[in-house]
Amino acid sequence: MVKRTGPTNSSLISLIESLKALGSENNVPLWKRIAKELEKPRRNARAVNLSKINKYTKEDEVIIVPGKVLGDGVLEHKLTIGAFSYSKSALEKINKAQAKAMLIKDFMGMDIKGKRIRIIG
Repeated sequence: MVKRTGPTNSSLISLIESLKALGSENNVPLWKRIAKELEKPRRNARAVNLSKINKYTKEDEVIIVPGKVLGDGVLEHKLTIGAFSYSKSALEKINKAQAKAMLIKDFMGMDIKGKRIRIIG
């Protein structure tokens, strides 16, 4: 018998359901894609270091990480990052760079049509 994989965290499950509903309701494929990424099993979950974010982004860009942002590396420019969670050191470094760290559920409240937003991870 195959064991079920996927999230068991109740807040993550409700976020996934909300993202799917928002994607269908507003016809924004970005939210459906983020929900699909968050549904993956924990062993396949995304974890992105600040060094990678710094390397592949530019000033004032908006990005979403469908997983956790980790604090390895340095962030050298301002940008807006949305993620499911952040490590303590990542939040400190993001604030030091005067960038903005938001949770994905906060991003959902913004009027985002999916344009000019990059998915990193």
